[in-house]
Amino acid sequence: MDKIDIKSLNMNELQELVESMGEKKFRAKQIFEWLHQKLVTDFDDMSNLSLGLRKKLQEKCYIACLKPVEVLTSKIDGTSKFLFRLQDGNVIESVLMKYKFGNSVCISTQVGCRMGCRFCASTLGGLERNLTASEMLDEVYRISYITGERVSHVVLMGTGEPLDNYDNVLKFVKMINDENGLHISQRNITISSCGIVENIKKLADENMQITFALSLHASDDETRKQLMPVAYRYDISQVLDACRYYYDKTKRRVTFEYSLVSGVNDTTAEADRLSEVLRNMQGHVNLIPVNPIEERDYTQSDRKSVLAFKNRLEKNGINVTIRREMGRDINGACGQLRKSYEDSH
Repeated sequence: MDKIDIKSLNMNELQELVESMGEKKFRAKQIFEWLHQKLVTDFDDMSNLSLGLRKKLQEKCYIACLKPVEVLTSKIDGTSKFLFRLQDGNVIESVLMKYKFGNSVCISTQVGCRMGCRFCASTLGGLERNLTASEMLDEVYRISYITGERVSHVVLMGTGEPLDNYDNVLKFVKMINDENGLHISQRNITISSCGIVENIKKLADENMQITFALSLHASDDETRKQLMPVAYRYDISQVLDACRYYYDKTKRRVTFEYSLVSGVNDTTAEADRLSEVLRNMQGHVNLIPVNPIEERDYTQSDRKSVLAFKNRLEKNGINVTIRREMGRDINGACGQLRKSYEDSH
């Protein structure tokens, strides 16, 4: 009999489990707090449970726990990148970024990715599998445990397409927000997507208070197809309609992620086209100087081009920020550390 992944059970599912074992319902809350507040990885550490219940849990369940393989810390900005091994031997990466407003963890949602974005190292080996809710939770938990620091913000923008792993991602968000766990505010959670239209609308219908970020990266379909194969399935007008739907449902402003690639999408003419496309959209643009990867020939826009692009958007009335580059000296871009590790092993 396959053991139950107990860390992926929400409170209702946990209550059903303990009752099926002949235990009182309140035990579920105690177990949930041990797993999601105190971050224990062994049933024997659950000291307020009877030995009998602990034995039943050990027989029926397992506690998913990521094993740190490598931790790199940037000498430039203190960003830390964690390479974790999963129980099936796969490796994933997560990033801890320290800001004035608190500690933010960027997590992976899949082992690899099938979206094929040309400027991203995550897609180079394709998709291996989805991560479970427990594995995503444990990315946050292990970083908090290893560093001894509280995590206040979570960004689902690492390896993988979150909306391609919809059910597990949704469960993760609800569990990390649970008042019996880390209780991270939904407003401090960001989900990024390359634009799976039906799932953007589905997410909007959940009516959560998370931030949604769209990886846009171009103002016209032809350029977007050059950068992102998903553009062959959904054109920009469909994706932006889904973003409007998201705003109408949640009243939460959408972030438009825009990676600047030298000579591809970084001209002032492109900024004018982008301004036109995003006119009357409730959101803002986050400019990202693309992190170069060896396997692709795309190069980062120079500082002058980035500033000119930003200034043109602002002149056209578009809210815009430039994302601060972090972890450049530690394989900071999505998928880089995992890729270099797998290539050497």
